[in-house]
Formats: sequence, C-alpha cells, structure tokens
Amino acid sequence: MQDDVEGNQGGDRARLEQQQVELTAELAVHQRALRQVRQLRADRSDDDEHDPEGAPLSAEWSRIERAHRAVEERLLAVRAALTSVADGRYGICERCGEPIPAGRLEVRPTATRCVACAAVR
Repeated sequence: MQDDVEGNQGGDRARLEQQQVELTAELAVHQRALRQVRQLRADRSDDDEHDPEGAPLSAEWSRIERAHRAVEERLLAVRAALTSVADGRYGICERCGEPIPAGRLEVRPTATRCVACAAVR
C-alpha cells in the first residue's frame, strides 16, 4: 500500500513540476508584454483613452496585469503542493486529515482539502 502511495506521489510530483515549468514560462510572457506596454506608454504623449483604433494601453496593461497575478497565484499553489509532496503531506486534507480523492487531485492537483471540507468555507 505504501508503495502505491509513493508511486502515485511520483506521478503527482512530475505533473506539478510540469505545471510549474508551464506557469513560469507564462509569467515570462506576461512580463515581456508588460514591458512592451510600459514602453509604448512611455513613447506616447497623446491620450490613448480616446483612441478609436483599439483598446487603450491602460486597458491592455490592466488585462495583462490581472492575468499575471492569476498565474502568480497558481504558481504559488503549485509550489505549495510540491512542498506537500516533499513533506509527505500531499493528498491529505488540511482540515480533516483524511485522504483527498485521487479524482479530485487529478482535476485539481493543488487541492488542499477533500470535497466535503472544500464545501465548508
């Protein structure tokens, strides 16, 4: 039984590590986009808020910044899950201490609570 748990955690770790790589790459894309918008804003002296040609730079900045923050939060959750794997706590509900169902972890690998405890907020 212990071998099954450790084997499963190896797969979970690999999946989480892959997510970490993907999210880190996504953050880099957002950072480049934010730098580009910042440069465009610095180069323009006119009021882009009333530009009929498209979305204003401030709106684009806000959109990218929101996406960037969301990815940062997901990356923090993935890193916390990897720490739980290393500590042997991965897949254990932080509220009740019962195992989190494999199906839930498959869909949401950063879950820290079982379904029943997640419903209680």
